[in-house]
Amino acid sequence: MTAAAASMGVAARRGGAGFSLGPALVIPATLLVLAFLGAPMVLLFRYSLNRYSPRDFMIDAVTFENYVRFFADPYFIGVLGTTVQVAALCTLVSVLAAFPVAYLLARTDSRWKSALVIAVVFPLMVGNVVRAAGWMALLGNDGAVNATLRWLGIVSEPIRLMYTPFAVILGIVAVVLPYMILTLQSVIESIGRDVEEAAANLGAGPMTTFRRVLLPLSLPGIIAGGTLVFILCMNAYATPVLLGGPQFKMMAPALYDQFARTTNWPFGAALAFILMTSTLVLTLVGTTLLARRMHYRKLDAAAR
Repeated sequence: MTAAAASMGVAARRGGAGFSLGPALVIPATLLVLAFLGAPMVLLFRYSLNRYSPRDFMIDAVTFENYVRFFADPYFIGVLGTTVQVAALCTLVSVLAAFPVAYLLARTDSRWKSALVIAVVFPLMVGNVVRAAGWMALLGNDGAVNATLRWLGIVSEPIRLMYTPFAVILGIVAVVLPYMILTLQSVIESIGRDVEEAAANLGAGPMTTFRRVLLPLSLPGIIAGGTLVFILCMNAYATPVLLGGPQFKMMAPALYDQFARTTNWPFGAALAFILMTSTLVLTLVGTTLLARRMHYRKLDAAAR
């Protein structure tokens, strides 16, 4: 018995078939996720199958009329379309704006690198509402941007910047940009500098090196960061409400209105599931297409 116990202990220490802490740690975490995330989602889906009554609030039923109402209403279809367009555009702008910064952070050997990373992370410590209030102070008719333009004599009347899609996209990009920068930085740091140097030695210019070497190798970071950013943009709430105004509708504010203002919980629950499903489907389609493109580029490079 003593020898058997000792051999099991040695096997466990060596990573063999002995005792492992993996299941002991994974099972409680899985149960917590199911309890605090899965159960409310199941309950919310059940609400989406009920009927709404102004007098009785919610009537138990099993019907898909809330989903039918959404897809039969051009207004809500337009809200979903606006949400997808804003999220896609914000994701694209975030990738384009984040890549130079991420490259600089990944390649710099300056002693100020830690300070630069902290500067990127620092906005995440400020709430979205506070940041949106800052943009309101900048973009308002009497804000800093219009005041500067009038002082320079460029305009005589304030330019309408607030309560526009431009303000919403600018505010959302400012929120999600640090996530994109940090994701790309970690991927670019894993790409050896000797790869770029080898391309330069073979006669490739900076743009050719970026297009043929750096961009394909950093595509996993673009996929990961773009997925995270797209999900955050699809579910943005505070920024569209504060910077877009009551006329600019996205899915998250629309479903909040159903829960808080009209108290139509069944339809609000249906909106929540439509938003979640749309986000998941679009994310899977986008990542699959990018992954296939990356795979074909690798095959093409290997063939050459």
